Amino acid sequence: MRSAVLLASFVSTALASPFLGQTDILGLFKRSVSSGCSTTGPASCHNTSVVSNLCCFEAPGFWDTNPSTGPTNSWTIHGLWPDNCDTTFSSNCDPSRAYTNVAGLLTANGASDTLAYMQTYWVDINGNNEAFWEHEWAKHGTCMSTLKPACLPSGSPTGLEAVLFFQTVVRLFQTLPTYTWLANVGITPSTSATYTLSTLTSALKTASGGFTPALDCTSGALNGISWYFNLKGSVIDGTFVAIDAPLAGSCPSSGIKYPPKSGGSTVRIIDFSAPASLPTKATIKALRSGSAVGGLLSLATWSTQTLATFTISGTSSSFTMTSSKGNCGVSGGQLACGSGVSLTSFSAVSSGSNILLASGGSTSFSSDGIPSGTTVYTVYTGSGHANGYTLSIVGS
Repeated sequence: MRSAVLLASFVSTALASPFLGQTDILGLFKRSVSSGCSTTGPASCHNTSVVSNLCCFEAPGFWDTNPSTGPTNSWTIHGLWPDNCDTTFSSNCDPSRAYTNVAGLLTANGASDTLAYMQTYWVDINGNNEAFWEHEWAKHGTCMSTLKPACLPSGSPTGLEAVLFFQTVVRLFQTLPTYTWLANVGITPSTSATYTLSTLTSALKTASGGFTPALDCTSGALNGISWYFNLKGSVIDGTFVAIDAPLAGSCPSSGIKYPPKSGGSTVRIIDFSAPASLPTKATIKALRSGSAVGGLLSLATWSTQTLATFTISGTSSSFTMTSSKGNCGVSGGQLACGSGVSLTSFSAVSSGSNILLASGGSTSFSSDGIPSGTTVYTVYTGSGHANGYTLSIVGS
């Protein structure tokens, strides 16, 4: 059985006003759990033979205006669910794991920051957030093959797979700043303006790096945007590969309204859009919990020694890197630079004041240890190894 993964990131409406507060995305993932899965195998919906290890192969936001939910300058989360590669999907696959008290599960497993984020960005239209979260997990999360309890490390507490589900949804949502992408081209909530479907989808396709979502409307008003992905590896720490929506949404071709929310407050949004420009020469620092811990040497290993200078060629949406050792690229999930390395295209996203390196659309990197002195560690894409971090591009 094959499946695609759909992120429905629904939104809330209202004109943006001065930003307030801030959420530290690097603090969202304090529990480090590795699936032990490679991300170099076939993506979901793209296998050519039966896959036996379904622990490593996945098989099975709202814009509300009346009443409004969530921040007035951000879409909010609906959920994440697997489909059968034909836009159909299974639901409520394991009633025995239809956990209640999601807030308690998150808190007990060291994910209180994730909970705090959900309380702002994953909210129920009727104010019953807990019931909404329980519904999304029971209906969709229990249908994810890579989140079955048998796929987790031995001794994992009951309900940990649900915690990992919510953390993954939050992580994906953070990479899709839909409100900002639209606002950057002058498309903001309005009581009078209308838009064509092609204007909206073109803006989102350009900002997302070339992928078209499905837009849904109610009575001619935009209220849902669905982003689709294939998945390599596990939902826990695999690579989500963006794809075009297989079907169009329900919005008409023209006259689409984008009404403001009737209430709520604004929040400061961490901008994960592409930076305006990249330096041509840069060092690359490793960030853990917002603090720099060394960075990359010329072989692209993680070290606390003097950092290498990299040459960057291209744009923020697609660029290559070289060091004094040669080309830089990713092979078998490992980042390396050297004479025999094939160039890989990378991208960059803005996160606050940082420009983060992304591979395959993900800004997550990890290693088996933390460097000290002359000890260095191999850099892997994704969060599948013991120590996770992001890589910040710093002009030199």
